[in-house]
Amino acid sequence: MGDGGFGYGGGFALIVVLFILLIIVGAAWLY
Repeated sequence: MGDGGFGYGGGFALIVVLFILLIIVGAAWLY
């Protein structure tokens, strides 16, 4: 924790970011 997000929990943070990007791209594609 506190190391830029690449230590404990870094993998989960990466998944969340990718999921958000997927939602944004999907919404942009549908509209």
